[in-house]
Amino acid sequence: MQGFGILAAAIVALIVVASFKNRIQDDVTSIDYCWRLVLGIGALPGLVALYFRLTVPESPRYTMDIERDINQASQDITTVLSTGKYKEREVDEPVVRIDVPKSSWADFGKYFGKWKNGKILVGTAVSWFALDVAFYGIGLNNSIILNAIGFSNDPDPYTSLKNIAVGNIIISAMGTVPGYWFTVLFVDRWGRKTIQLMGFTVLTILFIVVGAAYHQIKNASIALFIVFFTLLQFFLNFGPNTTTFIVPGEVFPTRYRSTGHGISAASGKLGAIIAQVGF
Repeated sequence: MQGFGILAAAIVALIVVASFKNRIQDDVTSIDYCWRLVLGIGALPGLVALYFRLTVPESPRYTMDIERDINQASQDITTVLSTGKYKEREVDEPVVRIDVPKSSWADFGKYFGKWKNGKILVGTAVSWFALDVAFYGIGLNNSIILNAIGFSNDPDPYTSLKNIAVGNIIISAMGTVPGYWFTVLFVDRWGRKTIQLMGFTVLTILFIVVGAAYHQIKNASIALFIVFFTLLQFFLNFGPNTTTFIVPGEVFPTRYRSTGHGISAASGKLGAIIAQVGF
């Protein structure tokens, strides 16, 4: 859904800018209302998501392993199975609950102190860090890049903002959204590691090409540069921008899943900060 969110944000920005066309041309300070409206509208689906997040029931695994309420976990499983929405294979053997240790700082250090466990956390954190340096480095600066290549450097503020919105729509529709859906189609067939390694490899090649031949590509054709830039967005999302989010939610034990995911995500945001400062 992140891809659709990015695309929707660009569409909303275009609609808002178009609605303020006369006001922007009369008084450029009216642009201040535009970005506030875009952010405000973007908060609405966030509130809907927050409601569902606060009301969604915990998974039976969490109830059993963390809350240690076996009866409630069994009841939850029975409720899910009785709806008929899931087709599960029949298991003759009774379920045996494994008594896992409770989460604590001591157990956290003991668990991740073992290299076979610690290397997984290092891997997810470093991967997310490396991704976000590139993802936020270009993703939050699309307008600067579009302006640098001459796509949106019109002296008229309204025309410049409109072109930025149109450029973001093109990039999102042709690169970001398809990239996500390619991952949806292939993530279970190819596997997380394959898609992530493929994405990082292709991105490395594309960044080298665009970085080394930036002026040649830009001077040859703005459209050609947008094609390369769109490919970057495509393989960011048909690659590590999706898998770095999926993998940390699957590789850690239940008691440290949110912690491991949080550390990995925080590493990514550190990369995003470095990207913005360095850009």
